[in-house]
Amino acid sequence: MANIEVKKIKHRAEKDMAFAIRQHVFVVEQEVDASEEYDDDDEKSTHFLAYCDGVPCGTARWRFKDKGIIKLERFAVEKAYRGKGVGAALVRTVLDDLPLADKVMMHAQLHAVPFYEKNGFETYGPEFEEAGIRHYAMKKRDT
Repeated sequence: MANIEVKKIKHRAEKDMAFAIRQHVFVVEQEVDASEEYDDDDEKSTHFLAYCDGVPCGTARWRFKDKGIIKLERFAVEKAYRGKGVGAALVRTVLDDLPLADKVMMHAQLHAVPFYEKNGFETYGPEFEEAGIRHYAMKKRDT
């Protein structure tokens, strides 16, 4: 069983590792234009880095969107570490870090919707395209 740890990013070197993971997953693997991947929200967001057996392998961020709304974004796990629980650990850690909000939402790639449903989210609204990839808006289910 892999040892998975998720930490809130506090230093520039950790953020650089997170950006490298995003580069591999989104820009290289999914062919998202780098100009769409990196944005001004990177400076306004709280970032996380996941480690599997000490190796940086996943990342995510959250930010305030509008009054009372928090958006979870940029969940990425390196291909070699998928299916090992890294994504679920990221979701749990990010959710545990959030301040009180009226709504917690995200834009989930179509293939990832079942994963987020298992982790407490539900879709709302129509399917849409973002960065050339099909998505659904999702929100945290009321508990």
